[in-house]
Amino acid sequence: MADVDALLSDFAGECTDLEELVASLAPEEWARATPAPGWTIAHQIGHLAWTDEVATMAATDADGFVQFVAEAGPRVLTLVDDSAESAAAEPPADLLERWQRGRSSFAAALRAVPAGVKLPWFGPPMSAASMITARVMETWAHGQDVADALGVRRTPTARLRTVAHLGVRTRNFAYMVQGTTPPETEFRIELTAPDGTAWFWGPEDAPQRVTGPALDFCLLVTQRRHRDDLAVETRGDDAARWLTIAQAFAGPSGTGRSAGQFA
Repeated sequence: MADVDALLSDFAGECTDLEELVASLAPEEWARATPAPGWTIAHQIGHLAWTDEVATMAATDADGFVQFVAEAGPRVLTLVDDSAESAAAEPPADLLERWQRGRSSFAAALRAVPAGVKLPWFGPPMSAASMITARVMETWAHGQDVADALGVRRTPTARLRTVAHLGVRTRNFAYMVQGTTPPETEFRIELTAPDGTAWFWGPEDAPQRVTGPALDFCLLVTQRRHRDDLAVETRGDDAARWLTIAQAFAGPSGTGRSAGQFA
């Protein structure tokens, strides 16, 4: 449970930081466009609220979640956009309260999941730790969209380790999304944390390597910055190829951001 508690602490921290960006916005500011095409700040918060709600359903009512997905049928492919669009139409104060309420329920539900239990999801079943890790990543990534829309430069924190870890763990998934076979060998990932210490993944002697600031790596694997705008370096053709397709999120690969968009 220690890992779950630590991850939920990261989740709470990301939610708090994002809430500080939006809580004092005037209602009309919630309609401000973000870098995600067609999505306003309200869409971003609505998406997070909806995802926290369905994740809570998966943790507390597995059969109900499975039925929910089955009843959606082909619409499951558009649920993300449809739910964000619906939420964006809510009064901002109501949407903010909905997000607060949903993330609180999510934390309580995930803390109560017994060890070893897998939760149903839109993709493969997930452990509680994996589910929370995904929520940390999404909250941070969509928070970046909101920060970019507002012209705010966020201060990176040690919580980036959770985002970076997911970015590393989803390496093979990124290849599968592209319909290609991932490399058989592991890569060495060496990142500089916000406090200047080092974070490592993979064999120390691996010939394929990725190095750079943890913030830049997280922006890359969440596709919030273009590869050319980041100080992430590679050694080896396979590592270089991975950084062109890396994605820490489920679903199809997005279009990402344009080079120089946030220069």
